[in-house]
Amino acid sequence: MLRYGLIFGGIGGVFIGAAMLIGFTLLAQQGSAGSQLIGYLTMLVGLSMVFVAIKRYRDEEKGGVIKFLPAFWLGVQVSIVAGIIYVAAWEVIFASNGDAWMSDYLEAQIAMREANGASEAELAAFVEESQAMAALYSNWWFRIPLTFTEILPVGLLVSLISAAILRNPKVLPKRAV
Repeated sequence: MLRYGLIFGGIGGVFIGAAMLIGFTLLAQQGSAGSQLIGYLTMLVGLSMVFVAIKRYRDEEKGGVIKFLPAFWLGVQVSIVAGIIYVAAWEVIFASNGDAWMSDYLEAQIAMREANGASEAELAAFVEESQAMAALYSNWWFRIPLTFTEILPVGLLVSLISAAILRNPKVLPKRAV
């Protein structure tokens, strides 16, 4: 089972990491709702490997039948491997432009709040809060777990849904060759 988690988690993680690297080099928009939507959709597409891994494991190793908990555990393994690769890709991006990314992100957030009519006091409070967060974010021990929590909930949700669907052997049954 671990082999399936490593293989399919690796495929999903490389897809997500590559999409993130390409997105950051091609797209200059920081912090927009559109880029977040694209990011989470990319995660969802990459984490579709959870479904593929469970289906393949069920068909090849379990004779077309799998229980919910083993299927869910395999999905969690795939999600963890993909998450580790996602974090590694983010660390590469962050190392390549570090503080520039954080300052661009904060400028975009401030501009968005100004456009929404935030008062000077609200903006000053936001800037102060953001600077404290930026100081924390510059430390790897804070940044890495925070980055991992971006993808893990998506992976757990995909794992739950995939395990619930694929525990039924009548869904996408194993083909006789």
